Amino acid sequence: MNNKQLKETAKKHEPAKHAGKHALIAFLSGGALGAAAQLLMRIYMIVLGIDQETAMPMCVVTVILITSILTGFGVFDKAAQVCGAGLFIPITGFANSLTSCALEGKTEGFIYGIGGNMFKLAGSVLTYGIASAFVFGTIRYLMFGA
Repeated sequence: MNNKQLKETAKKHEPAKHAGKHALIAFLSGGALGAAAQLLMRIYMIVLGIDQETAMPMCVVTVILITSILTGFGVFDKAAQVCGAGLFIPITGFANSLTSCALEGKTEGFIYGIGGNMFKLAGSVLTYGIASAFVFGTIRYLMFGA
């Protein structure tokens, strides 16, 4: 098979691109997740009678916990295939990556398996997140002062 035939065959079997549809699904699912988190935060504020500054971290931890549990049961990955990038807003994507890597190494034990694999993917996110925070924090400090 020559290059031309290979390209033609590959083009025939290439999945159809529905960028607009995928963007709309991601937008709607991400918005629904954000709205659900906002509702959860309001419930914490009303039911527990706490202020917004206290309810916000509780909501974040709850979203992380729910994402990790759903990842453990394989539900989050299936939902992410349907919803796309909409479910991978920073906190849920981070929780999913940590949980997935931890589950990969669970047979090797707590230290070398779970602990060693957990930050395999998330380590780069942390590294570049900390580095960029330092750079932008320095720029902000130099431009605007303390």
